[in-house]
Amino acid sequence: MDVDLRHLRAFVAVGQQLSFTRAAQELLVTQPALTRTVQQLEAALQVSLLERSSRHVSLTPRGARFLTQAQLALAAVDSALASVREHVTVRLGFSWLLPDPWAQRAVSSYEAATGNSVSLLRVEDPVAAVARGQVDVAVVRGTPAAQAGVRLVHLCDEVRVAVCSVESPLADADQLDWRDLSQWPLVVNIVSGTTGPWSWPDGSGPTRFVETRNFDEWLETVAANRGVGVVPEVAMRRNLHPAVRFIPLRGAPTSPVALAFRPDHQPALLRRFVETALAAAPRRGGQ
Repeated sequence: MDVDLRHLRAFVAVGQQLSFTRAAQELLVTQPALTRTVQQLEAALQVSLLERSSRHVSLTPRGARFLTQAQLALAAVDSALASVREHVTVRLGFSWLLPDPWAQRAVSSYEAATGNSVSLLRVEDPVAAVARGQVDVAVVRGTPAAQAGVRLVHLCDEVRVAVCSVESPLADADQLDWRDLSQWPLVVNIVSGTTGPWSWPDGSGPTRFVETRNFDEWLETVAANRGVGVVPEVAMRRNLHPAVRFIPLRGAPTSPVALAFRPDHQPALLRRFVETALAAAPRRGGQ
């Protein structure tokens, strides 16, 4: 069997991480697939590169020497490819406000490391946009319905806040409880919103809903005092509308954020972007 780049990249990832689990996460592959690839490499070379146990992974002496050479080989290949590769633009889709400061960190880090650029495109349905090839990767909030061929990788969790009109009886509240929202009509963005009837699986949430189909409709409906809304707190920091007020929510579950992409679409390019995006991800509460 010939040794190719995927074998070297798999071994280098494990050798650097000394963990098949972390290496698989880094390479965006399953752990069994990664294990098979490293085993194929060892079989081709007819040497043992790694010592494995149920709790520990370490390099054999030959594995340590080979790791250094494999790293140099991959660096040389990447340099050679970069010298002839055309400038590439990654299309990053989003339906409304990007998490901050993640977006700024991820985009600047990726562009500095690769020489490529990132184009930001607003789309109403990020997962569908990825499936259609309208964008290469997208920021997705909430728990969207699965689409064939599209993979979601968890990025972070955002803290939720309530939003109401300045004319609402709630406007003077310093804080609300998640359960308090059941007393008011809830304005819901049914296309890309993060909060809706599904957010109260025990049935304790609001019973009246006002449906909208995009963020602008949602915001203006709340401003018109048709009901209350719930959004990640990034909206509160941006001060989006003079006719609405944001109120901290006690006891509200966090809202998940993920990256959506097609693994079969420019895999090397997207792997590098996803790796950079995950490295820049906030550790807690969307901060």
